[in-house]
Amino acid sequence: MKKIVALLLSVLCLFTAAALAADSDTVIGNGKLVVGITDFAPMDFKDESGNWIGFDADVARLFAASLGVEAEFVEIDWDNKVLELNAGSIDCVWNGMTLTDEVLSSMECSKPYANNAQVVILPKEKAEVIEDNSELTSLTFAVEAGSAGEAVIKELGWACTPVKAQSDALMEVAAGTSDAAVIDALMAAAMVGEGTGYENLAYTFALNSEEYGIGFRKGSDLAEKLNAFLKDAYDKGTLTEIAKKYGVEAAIIAQ
Repeated sequence: MKKIVALLLSVLCLFTAAALAADSDTVIGNGKLVVGITDFAPMDFKDESGNWIGFDADVARLFAASLGVEAEFVEIDWDNKVLELNAGSIDCVWNGMTLTDEVLSSMECSKPYANNAQVVILPKEKAEVIEDNSELTSLTFAVEAGSAGEAVIKELGWACTPVKAQSDALMEVAAGTSDAAVIDALMAAAMVGEGTGYENLAYTFALNSEEYGIGFRKGSDLAEKLNAFLKDAYDKGTLTEIAKKYGVEAAIIAQ
C-alpha cells in the first residue's frame, strides 16, 4: 500500500511539474506573450501612432524580450479577465490589476510591483463643498464592473452603477448621469483636473490603499519568472525609471 501511495505521489509530482512548465513553453513556442489589457492611462494606452504604451505596456515588452518573444496586447472586457485567461486567449492580465482576495484566489499572481488607491471623482463644484466621506453615502457611483473600485463601494454598502471601463465611469460623472465615480488614483492623476479632458472633475477622497500585480493561469511558472525579472529590473533602477516617466509609484520589490 505504501508503495502504491508513493508511486501515485511521484506521478502527481511529475504531472504538476509538466503543468508548471506548460505556460512558458507555450509562450516561447508561439514567439509571443499575449497580454490582456484595457485602455487605462498611465498603465496601458495608445500613442498618436496607435501603439500601446504606458508603465505596464513598457515593462511587459521588456519581460517578453527577456523570454525571447514579443508582447502582443489584446483589449479585454475587464469583468471577464479570469475567463479570458483560463480559456487561453491571453497569457496574462497586466493592466493595473489590484491584488484583491478574489484575484489572488483565481490567478497565479506576481509580487506587488506598484502602489495605488481607489479615489472618489466628483464634479469640481461638489468637490469644493464636500468635507468628508460621510457626505458621500447618498450618492450614486459609477464603477468599472469587476474592478477594485466596485468592490470597495459594495463593501461600504453605497449605491453603484457598473459600467464597462473606468473611462466610462468618468463619462457618467461628466454627463451628470452619475453623482460620482470611483477609479484608480493613477488613472485619476492622468485624466482628471486641470490640463486634462475632464477639467470640470476633481479627485478627492482615497477610500483605501492597495497594490498592483500581474496575473497568470493558476499553476503557471510565468509568475515566478516575472518575479525574478521584476526584482532584477528594480535593482537596476529600470522599473523606477519607467515608473517616473508615467507618474507611477513603483513598489519596493524584495527577494
